[in-house]
Amino acid sequence: MALPGRPWATDDPCDEVRGLAGAAGAAVVGELTQKRQDIQLGTYIGSGKLAELGELVQSTDADVVIFDNDLSPAQARNLEKAVGVKVLDRSELILDIFATRAQTVEARLQVELAQLEYSLPRLKQMWTHLSRQKGGGIGLRGPGETQLESDRRLVGGRIRDLKSRLAEVQARKEREVKSRSGEHTVSLVGYTNAGKSQLMNTLTKAGVYVKNQLFSTLDTRTRQWHIRDWGRVLLSDTVGFIRDLPHHLVASFRATLSEARHAKLLLHVVDASSPQAEDHIRAVNAVLKELDCHDKPTILVLNKVDKVTDPSVLKVLEAHHPRAVAVSGLTGEGVDRLEDAVMGALAAEFADAEVVTDAGNGRVLAFLNAHAEVYRQEFRDESNEVVVRCHLPRHLLHHIAGPTVKVRFVERERPAPPALGEAG
Repeated sequence: MALPGRPWATDDPCDEVRGLAGAAGAAVVGELTQKRQDIQLGTYIGSGKLAELGELVQSTDADVVIFDNDLSPAQARNLEKAVGVKVLDRSELILDIFATRAQTVEARLQVELAQLEYSLPRLKQMWTHLSRQKGGGIGLRGPGETQLESDRRLVGGRIRDLKSRLAEVQARKEREVKSRSGEHTVSLVGYTNAGKSQLMNTLTKAGVYVKNQLFSTLDTRTRQWHIRDWGRVLLSDTVGFIRDLPHHLVASFRATLSEARHAKLLLHVVDASSPQAEDHIRAVNAVLKELDCHDKPTILVLNKVDKVTDPSVLKVLEAHHPRAVAVSGLTGEGVDRLEDAVMGALAAEFADAEVVTDAGNGRVLAFLNAHAEVYRQEFRDESNEVVVRCHLPRHLLHHIAGPTVKVRFVERERPAPPALGEAG
């Protein structure tokens, strides 16, 4: 349903929810849309449209009705009574898809937590039996305890347990990601099905799973990307975003998305062939803001240019985003330009510095030789100091801080950016 504050973006308003239903394993047998000035508090849609929906359910023998909107618990119950079949809203459908895609223990914990937090206010009669607990306790617990009260207490306990386990997962993930602080880290983000995994395969020859469906994978993958004239970059692929992504899901997947939060550079991948490309860009930017990633250096990547049938569409996108890079993750077109853009963005994080420290400060000297491009070094016999001129990543400056270390930024003497570590 479209409201005045949320108009349909295209002539096919059911396109995305149809894709979501297909990703969940459902066969779509009918569609219904409505434009209203405001929602009907009891049933979300108007009485006439509700009657039409009931007739459509009967004529198509449908098993479930999916709304491309979020419904309140009361609205969902009223709709189910009216049409006689199960009613799902957008958030519940997305959560169901994530549940079927979760492969790792971490992903399963995250999805279960999101589902329970979504379901907690909707518990009334959702389960007929979760507990056999009888008697004992104070207040609500006792012979008069209702099933709903028992269910809520059990779900609340499970949520606390999941949050505790996920806190351990997140702490471990944070340590793992921070251990790469000396590396060039780049993260792929973007709308679901924007072609991130295909692009990652092209850039890294990783051979990760690729399928033309929404949320085909949930787990973050990190691979080595070797850029010509630069060296090794650690490239991470993350779970795809979507419009109106359930808040509980974003919160639960913060550990998985820590790769994006700690990356030096984000590659925001957009399906340039999609009529909703601009809407997808705005939706991803909204999620990045929720993850506190909106201020990170970002390159907009206009992907799937091989599928763009009207060149003027691509020209409009490039006009709106003049620093964007057009590529094809399938054919490799534009990869050279993307590498140039990545090198330029990463080089901006470097600084030419003059570091002065005691000649016996082996820790700092060893660190500079390992992580910086040293192009001049001299000893001062009178002060027993060593002066090192180097090209150093700014984010590593805190590693050499100390009472016997002086750092001064100088004019760049070498134009080419260095690569950290060994290539390969």
